[in-house]
Amino acid sequence: MAESISKKLEAFSRKEGEISSFLVYLLLFIVVYEVFMRYAFNSPTTWGFEATTFIYGLHYMFGITYTDLYDGHVKVDIFTSYLPDRIQNYLKIITNLVFFMPVMAGMTIWSGVFAYKSTLGQEHNPTSWAPPIWPLKILMAACFLFLLLQGIANLINDINRLKHNEVNNEY
Repeated sequence: MAESISKKLEAFSRKEGEISSFLVYLLLFIVVYEVFMRYAFNSPTTWGFEATTFIYGLHYMFGITYTDLYDGHVKVDIFTSYLPDRIQNYLKIITNLVFFMPVMAGMTIWSGVFAYKSTLGQEHNPTSWAPPIWPLKILMAACFLFLLLQGIANLINDINRLKHNEVNNEY
């Protein structure tokens, strides 16, 4: 059952990452449009820079889960890489439980509170364009939740790897 949950969470993370990767095309379109308006007509937009910042931020936030799915985040494993696979797996489980889960649970909860307050106040960015930013804060909270769920999938996989002796038994 746990493996089934893990597979479903990983499938969700993969699909979420694949879909959100298309934000790059929207970002590219806005940048090209802004550059064209600025240099061809000497008429830059009031929203171009801000929109690209928002879209890049969303692209980044949605990408953290996809990156975690493929173990692509930067880590310092200069010492642990010399340990046997079984011990490395134990360390992954411990660090997931002690560091990752509490931090991501906190980030999910507090970004949710942050998004809730922003939504209640219908928060807008205090700029000349003044777009609503509460939807972005909701998406940010969702992205932290997605990362937490992927961390749960990673934990299930690491525990299953130990249970099924899929790591080397060298000491």
